[in-house]
Amino acid sequence: MKGIGNTVALALTIIIAGGIAGVLICLFRLYGPKWLRWLAIVYIDVFRAIPILVLLVLIYYALPFLGIRLNGFASATLALGLVFSSFTAEVFRAGIQAIPKGQTEASEALGLSFGVTIWKVILPQAFRIAIPPHTSNAVAIAKDTSLASVVAMPDLLKQATDAQALTANPSPLIAAAIMYLIVLLPAVRLVSYLEERFRNDGKAA
Repeated sequence: MKGIGNTVALALTIIIAGGIAGVLICLFRLYGPKWLRWLAIVYIDVFRAIPILVLLVLIYYALPFLGIRLNGFASATLALGLVFSSFTAEVFRAGIQAIPKGQTEASEALGLSFGVTIWKVILPQAFRIAIPPHTSNAVAIAKDTSLASVVAMPDLLKQATDAQALTANPSPLIAAAIMYLIVLLPAVRLVSYLEERFRNDGKAA
């Protein structure tokens, strides 16, 4: 039970922090000055390409050589948050670019400032488009929290493997698999529901 609590806390922290960071990076890429746009592109490409396990090991084991020491929770949050924010940035970029340019032109004609246009006009529509793939990415990153066990993070898998070592039977691992299903299966069904709902809304429109 301690492991499932840690896993849920880790997943929620990553999804919230990584989601906010991803939207900001997306805005930097689309509307920032040239140098910031290129920086955002490099950030997105690097963290979408690097395997999560490699990033976890680098953060947990390599950063101490630079005088930076993070515990298992912080290391897992940073590693998975970097990856999740890069995928979130791409999802929302696609959502924003799917909005007709006439929306922005109409806002300018009404005298709305750039900030108000983004906040009141562009982002609400982009969220509607991006929610299904973003939710799918959130479920995927929640499953990837199981990798945190390699950096001594006492998540569900780590606790289960420790218990399995003590009991010398697979029942703790089976229990962990069932707990993952209990937590993640409703989330998977939510993704399917959102995809179907927004697909039907698009046809109605």
